[in-house]
Amino acid sequence: MKKILLTFTILSFLNAETLIHTSIYIDGVSDKVKRNASIVIGDDGRIKQIANGFLNADGYNYYDLKDYTVLPGLMDMHVHFGQEYVSKAERETKVEREYSAIRAVQHAKLTLDSGFTTVRQVGDMGLVSISLRDAIQRGYAEGPRIFSSGKSLATTGGHADHTNGRAKDDYVYPEPESGVVNGPYEVFAAIRQRYKDGADGIKITVTGGVLSLAKSGDNPQFTQEEANAVVAAAKDYGFWVAVHAHGAEGMKRAIKAGVDSIEHGTYMDDEAMDLMIKNGTYYVPTISAGEFVAEKSKLDNYFPEIVRPKAAAVGPQIGSTFSKAYKRGVKIAFGTDVGVQAHGTNWKEFVYMKQYGMPEMTAIKSATMETAKLLGVEKDLGSLEVGKIADIIAVRGNPLKDISVMENVAFVMKEGKVYKN
Repeated sequence: MKKILLTFTILSFLNAETLIHTSIYIDGVSDKVKRNASIVIGDDGRIKQIANGFLNADGYNYYDLKDYTVLPGLMDMHVHFGQEYVSKAERETKVEREYSAIRAVQHAKLTLDSGFTTVRQVGDMGLVSISLRDAIQRGYAEGPRIFSSGKSLATTGGHADHTNGRAKDDYVYPEPESGVVNGPYEVFAAIRQRYKDGADGIKITVTGGVLSLAKSGDNPQFTQEEANAVVAAAKDYGFWVAVHAHGAEGMKRAIKAGVDSIEHGTYMDDEAMDLMIKNGTYYVPTISAGEFVAEKSKLDNYFPEIVRPKAAAVGPQIGSTFSKAYKRGVKIAFGTDVGVQAHGTNWKEFVYMKQYGMPEMTAIKSATMETAKLLGVEKDLGSLEVGKIADIIAVRGNPLKDISVMENVAFVMKEGKVYKN
């Protein structure tokens, strides 16, 4: 009889609901912190109850987080798992796609441990992030929930043309399926391939870029007709559209077409900002990537010479553009562009957002409810509310007094399962 009762007790504990006690928490909705609460997570991985005061912990899987600030799981809308920029001296002579896939697993784990339970991968070498997304969902790897665009789309010679910088005899002219498009017909072919690949959305590069081996970092690279075709095709397949853009003309074409977000937005002008406000377009600033490339541009032999002047010019501009866009009322969603800088440093974006004029609570909400809205998953994610998926983190210290404590993530739960404690 004792053995039967012991077995029953163990099974009951394994199936028990989870209880978190918190003295201070940010729910992702309110502009004020909340205090002294009990969060109950059901065995379905969703928040079952948020009660005032501290419930009795008996019978629960219990976590005492009263000495920490509790928040919703964070979301980064611009990551590149499998990539990480290093100096010319450190660069490996040959990097196979399989090697990048292995590194991507490491990057995903670092990101989850940093408190980011959801990310949007906007561009990789092919199917790396899509495969990693599926492996994480099936429990074969640990990492955040991934929404992936697969390979980015560019026009010939554009920022995401993977044959840039190579001798003409060293490549076969890229086809739409591989991510290089010219004209509306090829746009549809490429997006249909992304659907076939299992992507969640589309990433296009409507202007030049900083790190591509090409002269311009901001010239427009999609016509209005091509941008329109992207959005039309994406809507057919239920895709969101994220847009790499530094120059104002390229981003204005994309905004007019009806895209969901502008990434970087370095030389965004007043007209572009007004169009974004009118259309409800999100801005994903990636200030930390700008700060990183600006700093590294000062070093000899870090960037190829064709990249160095672009990095020096673009980097310092992103912060001031962010400040102006925030004050003007453009909707802002958190994104870092990690993969340019090191993975696991996502938290630095909060510091830069504060530095360039955004209050701490607004910055946190930009990485919770605003990111959830951008992805269209706000019914399930983005806040600590009853019925939502239990993505919950805790940091040491109070981020509303010192935003840099977002580095100090001590507890990570995703879908009710604890990954870091």
